[in-house]
Amino acid sequence: MVMPTLSIMSYSFRGLLSSGQMDVFGYLETCRYRYGLESADIWNRFLVSTDPEYLAKVRNALDERGMSLADLCVDQAHVWDDDPEVRARNEANAWAHLRAGSQLGARFVRIDAGSRRETWSDAEFDHIVSRFRHYAQFAHDHGFRMGAENHWGPEKSWVNLKRLYEAIDHPGFGISLHLGSWTGTDDERHAADVAVAPWVCHTHFDQKTCEGPLASKVAMLRASGYEGAWSVEHHSGEEEYVRVANQLNLLRAALV
Repeated sequence: MVMPTLSIMSYSFRGLLSSGQMDVFGYLETCRYRYGLESADIWNRFLVSTDPEYLAKVRNALDERGMSLADLCVDQAHVWDDDPEVRARNEANAWAHLRAGSQLGARFVRIDAGSRRETWSDAEFDHIVSRFRHYAQFAHDHGFRMGAENHWGPEKSWVNLKRLYEAIDHPGFGISLHLGSWTGTDDERHAADVAVAPWVCHTHFDQKTCEGPLASKVAMLRASGYEGAWSVEHHSGEEEYVRVANQLNLLRAALV
């Protein structure tokens, strides 16, 4: 049996990052030697640059610890923004981080579709699909996948995300699943988790899921044939070493 790949999204330590007590190298050291992990899940705010020379240092830090990069989560690169200047800036940022993902050996790069409304207009949707196809082709050509996550904007609706995935229809495009982070009732959110599972390339387990329906979520993903990393995401910004450990221990136990 293949051992599950566990990771911790570095966003889980954003309190330590903002207080100057952790950087990406400290994060990798923490994951490898405090928690015994061999896979990282980097939120791009932990990267001070996308310059290749800097990224080479990060790649070296991964390699010397025997770690892989399951996921690179990219903020400020969402495809749709009402401001055309922001759209252009975000596209440049998306390309920079796709190249970074390739250099760092990421298995998946998450880029959001964008829009703060409940759904996309036809013009917005067409623009998002077009951009994502280009990004997915780059990912496919460089040996990884990229895609969206159900954590804000129209992507939180299963109807919207399903429509997006089916319109893009590209082998380089997949979904990062934040378990239970959908609009709707508890039953509707669970149904969305089940429905999206065959398309999922990466996962994020928050505290609510780890302390709640964890066993059923793990069983559901395994039944779908999920092969990606199982990644903890913590949100409190306080007592992060201990609270992240608690979530990680729960997830570890569920995967035994």
